[in-house]
Amino acid sequence: MHYLLIALGIVQLFGANVAMLYLVHMFQLHSYKVKAQNAWCGKNASRLLLFFVPLAGGFFFWPRKTAKKPLKFTPRVVRLLAAIGVLEIVLLFPGIYHLSPWYVLADAFCITGLAEWILFLANLINKPMETAICNRYTKQAKRLLAEHPNLLVIGITGSFGKTSVKHFLTTLLRAKYNVLMTPGGVNTPMGVVRCVREELNASHEIFVCEMGAKQSGDIAELCDIAHPTHGVLTSIGPQHLETFLTLENVIQTKLELARALPTTGILFANSEDENIAERLGDFSSVVAYAASENGAAYGAKDIFADAHGTTFTVITPEGDLTLTTRLLGKQNVVNLVGAIAVAHTLGVPLSDIKGRTRKIEPVKHRLELLDKGGGLLVIDDAYNSNPTGAKAALDALALFDGCKVLVTPGMIELGTKQEELNFIFGQQAAAVCDYVILVGEAQTKPIKEGLQAAGFSSERLIAADSLREAIPKVEQIHAEGRKIVLYENDLPDNF
Repeated sequence: MHYLLIALGIVQLFGANVAMLYLVHMFQLHSYKVKAQNAWCGKNASRLLLFFVPLAGGFFFWPRKTAKKPLKFTPRVVRLLAAIGVLEIVLLFPGIYHLSPWYVLADAFCITGLAEWILFLANLINKPMETAICNRYTKQAKRLLAEHPNLLVIGITGSFGKTSVKHFLTTLLRAKYNVLMTPGGVNTPMGVVRCVREELNASHEIFVCEMGAKQSGDIAELCDIAHPTHGVLTSIGPQHLETFLTLENVIQTKLELARALPTTGILFANSEDENIAERLGDFSSVVAYAASENGAAYGAKDIFADAHGTTFTVITPEGDLTLTTRLLGKQNVVNLVGAIAVAHTLGVPLSDIKGRTRKIEPVKHRLELLDKGGGLLVIDDAYNSNPTGAKAALDALALFDGCKVLVTPGMIELGTKQEELNFIFGQQAAAVCDYVILVGEAQTKPIKEGLQAAGFSSERLIAADSLREAIPKVEQIHAEGRKIVLYENDLPDNF
């Protein structure tokens, strides 16, 4: 009996720490923000009750598949796990002190049940140290930027389109300049700090810095680090409303970039966006761009899009220029025109822009066209989760001939607008798609209702619990000729 209790305690401790690693993973995905983690715990309360189930709780959270964004054992995570380990030892001390297997077993169940609070306490204990480390790294990055007084810093923000504009702009600017850009989708303060500390060197002439935000003040914080000399405002729309609460908060946060520019700085702004256009008069030096002939300094006309890419004429102060690109859809046209506006204003000749435009590749997981062979084409738009981007993706899908299939878990972080906007998305999808596969019953219910309201056939509506389950269902759809599959959004691991 004595050894059985010890074995049971060890197994329970193992399960508790598996569950703890799961919580730490979610905490990392929430950028170590307690408020966001708390909200997530509240939404997943029924699932987290499994922590209290003897033995089974921890094993339920054992990773059964490769996570979309696995837990990274960064120095911060290692320090957090060390603090958690110390707290667990403190909780286990009564059992160790009394050399009692009953005490050890009780302590193990206590650790399991208190896993969430142990994590928060460990984070609180480490907070002064983490703040000091972040401040030290931030000061280093600021000093490195200050040592490059002639460096042009171009800040790019928007509710959507900023990563695409960043990649397009960097490609165009490299025709004339040595350019550093924040990698991938990096757009947080510590991401920018790390990029500067590890990659900035004396030969760089321009730093293209993507700036993301999930709450008021985030863009101002990034501007305080990078001190942009010019700014690009790609769009403003209903995104991250769970943290912003209102669209007005989103607008004011995005405009923090414009307010941070020096008097010599230029704001490049998408004047087709209503939320931007009606506020451009508040700023003195603005270069407007658009994917139309609406009077902007840089515009587009004669847009022809098909399954092979897009041809259009860009309107510039120096005259018109016809361009051909492999990019899909009008949303990419406006992003490309924005990049052209910045590059041309900074001295890149139109002839170089034309040559570079042909070389621009779609940004991964953003309207990326993939030929899978055997008549199967995939439009990978997995990193889009906003109403404008979703509609643009459907417009791109509509360009193709063949059986059109939409696979989506819907849009998230839209606050009180989430159901309404997903309902509209369902109605839009009904006008384009032959089949729709909805991933996850709960959050896709409004899409289903929108599809049904638009008269979409229930026989062509398919449900799946996960993306892994959806993929075979795509293969089971029999279609004559070509099959085109749009993957619109892919929920992160914490959803």
